Amino acid sequence: MKMIIAPDSFKGSLSAPEAAIAIEAGIKKVLPDAHTVLVPVADGGEGTMESLITSTYGRRVEVDVTGPMHVPVKAAYGILGDQVTCVIEMASASGLILVPPEVRNPMISTTYGTGELIRRALDDGCRNFIVGIGGSATNDGGIGMLQALGVRLLDADGNEVGFGGGELHRIVEIDDQNLDSRIRESHFLIASDVQNPLIGPNGASHVFGPQKGATAEMVESLDRSLGMWADLVQAKTGISLHQLEGAGAAGGIGGAFQSFFPSTMKRGIDIVIEYTKLGEKMQDAALVFTGEGQVDYQTASGKTPMGVAQEAQKRGIPVFVLAGSIGSGIDTLYEYGIHSVTSIVNRPMSLAEAMEQASDLLAQTAEQVLRTYLSGTHLRSS
Repeated sequence: MKMIIAPDSFKGSLSAPEAAIAIEAGIKKVLPDAHTVLVPVADGGEGTMESLITSTYGRRVEVDVTGPMHVPVKAAYGILGDQVTCVIEMASASGLILVPPEVRNPMISTTYGTGELIRRALDDGCRNFIVGIGGSATNDGGIGMLQALGVRLLDADGNEVGFGGGELHRIVEIDDQNLDSRIRESHFLIASDVQNPLIGPNGASHVFGPQKGATAEMVESLDRSLGMWADLVQAKTGISLHQLEGAGAAGGIGGAFQSFFPSTMKRGIDIVIEYTKLGEKMQDAALVFTGEGQVDYQTASGKTPMGVAQEAQKRGIPVFVLAGSIGSGIDTLYEYGIHSVTSIVNRPMSLAEAMEQASDLLAQTAEQVLRTYLSGTHLRSS
C-alpha cells in the first residue's frame, strides 16, 4: 500500500521533515512493508525554503544582512536543484520573529535585508525567484528592499530618506535609474495568501500593523503615508496600488513587487505543491497523511492541509489531517476530500509537554488513525 506523508511543520516543536518521519514511524508499526513517500511541505511561510531545497536537492546559502531593526542578522536563501531558482523567506531577513515584542515598531522596521538577499542571489546567478512574504516585521511598503536594490527615494531637499514606514511621508521622488538591471532579466513568484489592498480599513496598516507593534496613532499615520507612497508609485509606473489585491501583503512589499518587478503572486501551498511534484507523487497512492500545529477555520483559506487535500481530492484519495490542536470552524474542510481531522494530544497535558512529546504523539496518532481506517475498510469488505 502506497501512502503519501505531506505535513507542514508543527511550529515550536517539529520541522516538516521531522513531522513526516514521525508519521511514517506510526504507519510502519501497522504496515511495516507500506510504501511511504515523504514530501514535507509548507504554505509559503516558515519552512518553505527547507521544503523546496529538500525536494529538489538544492542547497542553502547563509549571508549577513541588515535586520528589520537595522542591526545585522544572519539570514539564508536556498538555491534549488536547477541552480538558477532561488527561494527566499522574507522572514529570514525582515521577520517579526527577529524582533522582541517590546521593541517592535513598524515606523522604523525595514525590508532592506530582503533586498540584500535578492541582490546576493542575483550575484549567484539566480534569475528565477520564489519569495515567501509571510511573517514580516515591516510596514514600509517595500521601500527598504527597493533601496537595497539601487532605487533612490528622495525627500524635498534631494536627500535619500532613511529606513522604515515612518519615512514614507518624506518621499517626493522615486529615482529608479539604478535599480539593479538584473531584476528585469528575472521573474519573481511571490508566495502569499494575503489579498488585502495597500491602504484603507482592510489595508496593510490597519489589519497587520498592530501585531507588528503599531499603536492606533501609528496605524493611522502609516496608512496615510502608504497612500502618499501609492500616489508616487502610480505617477511613476502607472500602477495604482491603493486598492490592488495583494498590494498590502507583508506591510506593502506585495505592492512593491507588483509595481517594480516582473512578478506573479500565487498561493504559497500551490507553489510548493508544484515544485515538490506532490501531485505526481500521489499517483497510485491509497492514502495521504498531512497536518500542522493548528487546524481551524483559517485552514480552508490556503493552509497546507487544505492544499494537500485539494490535490488528493482530484485523484479520489482519502486524506487524514493530524493536528497539534483543533480550533473552531473545521466542518468545511470535509468538503475538500479530508477524511478526518485528529488531534495528537491524547490525554490532559500542558502545551509545553505536548510540544516536547510532539514526535511520539504524532507517531502514536498516525498509528491509531491508520488502524481505525483499516478496521473500517475490513468491516465494509466483509
